[in-house]
Amino acid sequence: MNRKWLFSFLCFLSAMLVLSASAKEEDTYDQDSIVRDATAFFGSTTEGLAKLIAKAFREHGRPNGYIKGEEASGAIGVGLRYGDGNLILKSGGGEKVYWTGPSVGFDFGGNASKVFILVYHLPSASKIFQRFPGVDGSLYFVGGAGINYQQRGNIILAPIRLGVGLREGASVGYMHYTRKKTWLPF
Repeated sequence: MNRKWLFSFLCFLSAMLVLSASAKEEDTYDQDSIVRDATAFFGSTTEGLAKLIAKAFREHGRPNGYIKGEEASGAIGVGLRYGDGNLILKSGGGEKVYWTGPSVGFDFGGNASKVFILVYHLPSASKIFQRFPGVDGSLYFVGGAGINYQQRGNIILAPIRLGVGLREGASVGYMHYTRKKTWLPF
C-alpha cells in the first residue's frame, strides 16, 4: 500500500513540475521570436544583433517582455540619456514608457539609437516605473551596436542599442523609467 501511495505521489509531483515549467515558458519569449521581432524593429538582421540576443539568453534566460523605442544621449564626462518606447509583455498588456538618466565616467560624444530592451522577471507593467542602476560602455564611430544590463531587485533590463553617432567611453548611472515624459534626468 505504501509503495502505491509513494508512486502516485511521485507521479503527481512530476506532473506538477512539468506543468509549472510549461506555464513559465508560455509567459516568456523564446530566442527565435525575439530575434524575429528585433530584426523587424531594427529593419535588418545582422550577425551582431543575433549574437547580442544570444548572449542575453545565455546569461539571463527567456525574457517575459520587451520595450521597443528610441533614444538620444550625449556626454562630456557627465552624460544624459532620453528615450521613449512601448513595453510589451508576453502575458498581455503593456504601456508607453519614457526614460531619462544621468551618468558619470570617462565618456565623450553623442549618439542616437533605436533600442530594443529585453525585460526579465517583470511581475506587471507598473513595476517598470522606477530607477534601474547600470554600467555602460560605448564605442560609436558613425554606427555601433551594444548591450548592457540594468537591475533593480529581481527585475533585469537588457537594452540592445543600434545607433549612429560619435561616442567613446564608459560610465555608471541609472535610467529612470516613467509614465510621463520629463526633461529632468533625476
